[in-house]
Amino acid sequence: MQIIKHFGPSILKVRIPDDILINLNNYIDEIIKDKSKSKSLDHGDKLVGDVTQEFKLESDFITKIGWLNFLGVCTSKWIEADMGKKIKNFKIISSWIVRQFKDEYNPVHWHGGHISGAGFLKLPESFGKHVQNKNNSQYQGGKLQLIHGSRMFLSNSKFTINPEVGDFYFFPNYMMHTVYPFKDSNQERRSISFNAKIDEDIYDVYSA
Repeated sequence: MQIIKHFGPSILKVRIPDDILINLNNYIDEIIKDKSKSKSLDHGDKLVGDVTQEFKLESDFITKIGWLNFLGVCTSKWIEADMGKKIKNFKIISSWIVRQFKDEYNPVHWHGGHISGAGFLKLPESFGKHVQNKNNSQYQGGKLQLIHGSRMFLSNSKFTINPEVGDFYFFPNYMMHTVYPFKDSNQERRSISFNAKIDEDIYDVYSA
């Protein structure tokens, strides 16, 4: 558990437990094979990504494998460590999978609810490199970028995340973010996200 304050809003970085990670990927592989279920769980029309597939996770499944509890516990510890307050409520709105392939992307956007997050379940061996002869460490393909405010002296407006399988980041719902398209790979970039609500009096800092 690592709280990151790269700029104004707090960000929490954690590791998804191995058993949950395995259960999620096995479940997703089964959903992909089942065209009927894939269609019934499709969430693409509610999301902005220009990607191959986005589908919701079933509530009984995320409860059974411990994903719901994991999200709730991490959120509770994060809020207490950062604000010194204990939440009494954690209500998930939805959790979903994003299957992204070569040349696909997620434009700059934000989420609903109070708390959001994104993490990585499966990644290509390579995201590719610059078309021009540039320093490849600056290549943005396949990376998650969090955005807040404007670039000023001693203030960076962007936090660029290099995906690693099992890493998961929590952030406030209003945090703008994007995922860039990648090249030179036909392999899947598989991620998981969620939206949830917590105690209104803790979220609404202007109510005090």
